[in-house]
Amino acid sequence: MMETWKKTTKTSEATENGSDMNVQESPFGKTQDGVGIDLYTCTNDNGLVLKMTNYGAIVVSLEVPDRNSNLDNVTLGFPTLDGYLARHPYFGSTVGRYCNRIAKGEFTVGGEQYTLATNNGDNHLHGGQVGFDKVVWSAEPIESESAVGVKFTYLSEDGEEGYPGNVNVTAVYVLNNDNELVVEFMATTDKACPINLTNHCYWNLAGEGSGTIRDHELMIAGDKYLPVDDTLIPTGDLADVEGTLLDFTQPETIGARLDQIAGYDHCFVLRGEAGEMKPAARVKDPETGRVMEIRTTQPGIQFYSGNFLDGAEAGGGYKQYGGFCLETQHFPDSPNQPSFPSTILKPGETYKHTTIHKFFTE
Repeated sequence: MMETWKKTTKTSEATENGSDMNVQESPFGKTQDGVGIDLYTCTNDNGLVLKMTNYGAIVVSLEVPDRNSNLDNVTLGFPTLDGYLARHPYFGSTVGRYCNRIAKGEFTVGGEQYTLATNNGDNHLHGGQVGFDKVVWSAEPIESESAVGVKFTYLSEDGEEGYPGNVNVTAVYVLNNDNELVVEFMATTDKACPINLTNHCYWNLAGEGSGTIRDHELMIAGDKYLPVDDTLIPTGDLADVEGTLLDFTQPETIGARLDQIAGYDHCFVLRGEAGEMKPAARVKDPETGRVMEIRTTQPGIQFYSGNFLDGAEAGGGYKQYGGFCLETQHFPDSPNQPSFPSTILKPGETYKHTTIHKFFTE
């Protein structure tokens, strides 16, 4: 763990030492099976507010200030549990066992072939029909000297969605006094299996529902990307972004080439080694001055520009390009791509990755 955490029962507006940090737990509704779901509201000393639920270990909202100190929620989502219980575009979700795509829903580990649900055309996407975004996690409010958050745990049993092994998963989300949202994933298994976890927040730094993200300025710390076939499965090559519509090595507005490429849904190869903390992306909304910088230990980042948002109720009413995703992760289809960094977790090993989102204004 990045810090020493302890369980917190703080629900007051201020602690004994004068800090305003707190975690408040409240009912958020019930599943169709009658299971009670909770909402956790985490507030740091600077007034930023993170709301999460143990259904799907989902980020429901994150309120951060603009250059005039006005708070706005900068993530897309639903005001009530009902929106999350229905099929939705993974708003704020913790995604697993394997985020992104696995070709044909098939892979082989230890000489044994496994078959998964094909829920994205012919391919497997984001863990299948009932991925980690659609299960109830155990949740525990936590605190340290400078942060508050929630520790989520879940046991994914052997055979769930076709995956091998009993996998114990921990997802820790904390909001610290440096105005950072820190996300740490860990997992262990009793049988070799692929693991690739991410968070699927849709961001709009002007405030959710405020319009499109075309004017946001984006920089990605990657000189290469993964070309894909017409079903969005990587070809196995690493291609240079230089001279392409995918070159974000210098700040560029998302909308500058958006129509030419008909929307982004691409995995970028980050500079540096997998497992080391490194810059991944920087986004700025010029109107509000909000900036989000992302660092991660993951080797890649998927940039998705909200292409399939269409204003429908199932998508929260958000219109196309109403939010963007920057999902730190291993590469898509890695179990079938021997040249990619391995995503196979073996017994005795611990999967561990950390991503940090830092918010400030300019």
